Amino acid sequence: MKFNREDRCRLNLEFFIARRTARTSPENRPGVMSRIAVVSVAVSVAVMLVALAVILGFKREVTARMVGFSAPVEVIDGAGIYAAESRPVAATARFEALLRTVDGVQRATPYAVKSGIVRTRDAMEGVALKGVDGSYDWSFFAGRLTEGRLPRVGDSLRTKELLLSARTARLLGVHAGDKVEMLFVAGDERPRRDRFKVSGLYSTGMEELERTALTDLRNVQRLSGWSSGEVSGYDLFLGDVRQADRLAEAVNDALLRSDLPETDGVVAVSVGERYPAVFDWLKAHDVNAAVVIAVMVAVAFFNMASALLILVLERTRMIGLLKAMGMENRRIRRIFLYRAAFIVGRGLLWGNLAAGLLCWLQARFHLLRLDPAGYMLSEVPVAVSAGWWLAVDVAAAGAILALLLVPAAFVARIRPDEAIKTD
Repeated sequence: MKFNREDRCRLNLEFFIARRTARTSPENRPGVMSRIAVVSVAVSVAVMLVALAVILGFKREVTARMVGFSAPVEVIDGAGIYAAESRPVAATARFEALLRTVDGVQRATPYAVKSGIVRTRDAMEGVALKGVDGSYDWSFFAGRLTEGRLPRVGDSLRTKELLLSARTARLLGVHAGDKVEMLFVAGDERPRRDRFKVSGLYSTGMEELERTALTDLRNVQRLSGWSSGEVSGYDLFLGDVRQADRLAEAVNDALLRSDLPETDGVVAVSVGERYPAVFDWLKAHDVNAAVVIAVMVAVAFFNMASALLILVLERTRMIGLLKAMGMENRRIRRIFLYRAAFIVGRGLLWGNLAAGLLCWLQARFHLLRLDPAGYMLSEVPVAVSAGWWLAVDVAAAGAILALLLVPAAFVARIRPDEAIKTD
């Protein structure tokens, strides 16, 4: 009896045999190697998914919080990019109009920064006092308030309210509603004093950046001795933070082509250029992700290869009978690749369930904590997206099954006369 083309059209015989041999029954129980292979694939897939969720979570959270403290792109005096104090930039209507004409700029808001010391009766702490006006977007800090409210800025009557980090407030022993004294060094090196009321406290989990305190723009201009037409720079916002470098280049081109005197010495820098060490650290995580994926795929492959060889050896007599009946080697190999696909499918199912549960538990209950001094965040972040999650599943399954073509070739070495002979 031979298997002809018409038989194959009516029935996928390879799939049928693979499904029957994989079916659990009292006479056909799954072997230990099959179980080990399922567990291996499940663990490998779960580790890959959780590792990528954590790495992407780090990138998303760190980038979002860096941008929240500053902006995707800042327009400042070129000499003060990395300086604590910068020279003022002219804040004129035509300069702001120039910035807004650059393609991609959704909003441009002025700000002024001055370094100072917050002091109470028992403690003191250095901060960067950032002044903003009524056009400032408070959404980042509004979602991270731990006490009190946001300061009032841009009103017709200048207020001296201060938004302080919970970390700084804890060191100083103050709460929302308390008053604090701030010390500043003026241009003539004489210290200046001013008093502020703490309107609220915020916490972002990035204690290294939480030395920023926010208040009305006019307060910082007065402390710096600047006029109402002078600021430290402009925060530029766009729709996609990943395009920050491209936008900075476009703004710099516009500044170079402009004839406005306000553009002299002014440059645009992206958040990645402003904090290169942080973003280089984030890029290093890409290498970690590649290593984790490669190792986990290798572990799953070797376990699956071992399981497949065991399955072939367990079915030596069946292989001999199928060859004697005229089935080609390639079709017999396909039977065992189907068996391997069943194992990989079960492993993917359990691995996805385990990874999804772990990510949900971490996102919901923040079980794993971090030292902010070393990791910039106080908890392990996770970021899950259906797109990359599905891509990992498909790529892992495809890679494992493609590599299994090598051990599946062992079928060709089995001779039917030796496989079906009886003792």
